[in-house]
Amino acid sequence: MPELPEMENYRLLLNPRISGLPITSMEVTREKSINMPVEQFQRQLAGASVLTVERRAKHLLFRLNSSKVLILHLMLGGMMFYGSAAEKPERTVQVTISWGDRHLFFIGLRLGYLHLHDAAEAEKLLRRLGPEPLESGFTIDRFAALIQRNRGTLKTTLVDQSVIAGIGNCYSDEICFEAGLLPSRRCHQLADGEIERLYRSMRHVLAEATRYGGYMEMPLFAGDALTGGYDSRCKVYDREGEPCVRCGRPLARQDVSGKKSFCCLHCQS
Repeated sequence: MPELPEMENYRLLLNPRISGLPITSMEVTREKSINMPVEQFQRQLAGASVLTVERRAKHLLFRLNSSKVLILHLMLGGMMFYGSAAEKPERTVQVTISWGDRHLFFIGLRLGYLHLHDAAEAEKLLRRLGPEPLESGFTIDRFAALIQRNRGTLKTTLVDQSVIAGIGNCYSDEICFEAGLLPSRRCHQLADGEIERLYRSMRHVLAEATRYGGYMEMPLFAGDALTGGYDSRCKVYDREGEPCVRCGRPLARQDVSGKKSFCCLHCQS
């Protein structure tokens, strides 16, 4: 599932390509992916332009000059591709937004969605989300307060979008490994030094993953050499049985509160 770095990478790459351009057409092949009848959706998008693409947690927000907001959540298996019809990958497309002969294909939205809202509605829907982990105002003190009052495991706490926004299965494991902490540790039992390590690891891992285009390897457009560049840099996620980069022992998979998790049982404690 795309997480903060993947969606931030999409935001950075899409803004210079679609901002300010009027939408010429759009097509919906799966009505359940949107939140209104197709004809109404098409009518409200026709001729509108995207002022800017923003990100909130794992969502992309396409802010339109009509004051409407398209909210995208790719969920499990979702992705996007921008380009011509000839360049489009052989995947099932649920929604297509077009700017002349250039199209933004929304792929794999079986669980995800692309919903159109008024600005006030969008703000209300996103209000339940926790703070952004890379914002300058999200200090170590704020982070520690959130962690110390939580009695769950690190795994379940880090992926809880109402606690901290944008982290999922992949980066929760990478953050814990960087901090030398097991994902199964209980938050309220962490020492001050461990919380500080966790905070710094979170900021470092998410920033580095964004810089390398996230871990999802499907390019956003033809010639995209950035997207997916972090996949080879993941140290534990989905690497069960591979040698740990720190100690050489085999990495393990442990289910923590029903969520799959990868770690080194020797380097993390």
